[in-house]
Amino acid sequence: MKPRIAVLGCGYWGSNHIRTLKSLDALEAVSDENRARAEGFASEHDCRAVPPDDLFDDGGIDAIVMALPPQFHARYAQKAVAAGKHVLVEKPIALTVKDAEKAVAAARQAGKIYMVGHVLRFHPAFETMKALIDAGELGEVGYIHSHRLGLGKFHTENDALWDLAPHDLSMILAITGSAPVEVRGEGAALLDHLSDFAHLHMRFANGLRSHLFASRLNPYRERRLTVVGDKAMAVFDDVEPWSRKLAVYRHAVWQDSGQWAFTTNEPTYISVEEGMPLTRELMHFIDCIETGAKPRTPGEEAIDVLRILTAGSVSHDRRDGAPGTSPADDNPL
Repeated sequence: MKPRIAVLGCGYWGSNHIRTLKSLDALEAVSDENRARAEGFASEHDCRAVPPDDLFDDGGIDAIVMALPPQFHARYAQKAVAAGKHVLVEKPIALTVKDAEKAVAAARQAGKIYMVGHVLRFHPAFETMKALIDAGELGEVGYIHSHRLGLGKFHTENDALWDLAPHDLSMILAITGSAPVEVRGEGAALLDHLSDFAHLHMRFANGLRSHLFASRLNPYRERRLTVVGDKAMAVFDDVEPWSRKLAVYRHAVWQDSGQWAFTTNEPTYISVEEGMPLTRELMHFIDCIETGAKPRTPGEEAIDVLRILTAGSVSHDRRDGAPGTSPADDNPL
């Protein structure tokens, strides 16, 4: 029998979880402060609508997916694991490293699954890219850069960095296998005191460098992760159709008589199995509940992501241009 899962938060992303869990025959209940909204989803998907105050003590629920404003994630995750529920928490899992550590530690102590919604880790194109890197197809990786640009997704609590960067940071950490030893951030705010553009520069202990650019005020949409190795380069471009989402470039660079020379080659497009990342993510969550396996995206990884976000956060006040403060109250690096 599959675990009985509830979704707490029936907003845009919560509604995607609801539909996907229903398709996997694992949706037990929905919950939202807006009772009418929850009842509407419950009626549409033939499940129960449970008030948030009653959700945690409901014996008919084994796990909870939390798709809430991030300031509520840590408190409700601790409440859920204390009540014996497994949790999948959307990013960011908290606004401070300390709160995230408390929630993850509570799940560990309770012996419950704590998984993070870093959904692009389950994208078939990224999984294939990671397999190529692990197999040595790119050689030694020296540089990674990601661009996540578009128009919209404005929040009163999160700037562009905190809202857009966690997915890319999760992929970068999966490739590097370690957290950076140095993080530097730059931001710019046009609408209010929260940055609408953000750059992150990271250095890792082995010398690898990485750069991330996120923007919510960009005229075009870009979703691209590039990995540069000494044998080849790979690009995961999620805007492209499935047949072109993953490309490998086998350019060559060498020295000839003291001068640098290079040749360029057309990209090789790598065949990728089509599949919805959210479906694959939730299938993995269900499998972890059933088998007790450690999630591919555990809470500890999300804490590393929060440390990077905290160290690289820069907000500006439009009135005087003075640097603002990070949304976190601790300095992790």
